[in-house]
Amino acid sequence: MPRRIREGPELLLLDTHVWIWYVESTERKLSRGALTVLRNHDRAGLLSVSPLSVWEIGTLVAKKRLTLSVDVLTWMRTAIEEASIRTAELTPAIALDAALLGGTPPQDPADRILIATARALGATLVTRDAEILAYGRAGHVRVMDAGGDPHPLSPSP
Repeated sequence: MPRRIREGPELLLLDTHVWIWYVESTERKLSRGALTVLRNHDRAGLLSVSPLSVWEIGTLVAKKRLTLSVDVLTWMRTAIEEASIRTAELTPAIALDAALLGGTPPQDPADRILIATARALGATLVTRDAEILAYGRAGHVRVMDAGGDPHPLSPSP
């Protein structure tokens, strides 16, 4: 696992779908408790996204599998530049960790990079993805279920 590169208050890394739902105000997809946690962290400047999520959103829009409330360039400018959401780095150490994840990680390369990014940042990965949540319950990454209990699950020591 790459060394933790951030110390201090808890940072949340948003899975791509959670980021979309949060920015698009699709509140019915997020639990009330999770939404409260996201808003509190947003006010504190403690929300982050991976550059891979930017790529995923662009790809979904290009393939016409995702329609946003505004064009994708405006959406990104608003969601990143004008919001308090930070963009995490995608480093060689994160890429290597994603390739070498222990246990039974998700097979989706994007999910693996998000997991490795959360681990490198010492962040909690906020998701509704069942495979990522199971991987977190197995103690490999700190996760929070955006559709259920907003209390993060910690990796085993």
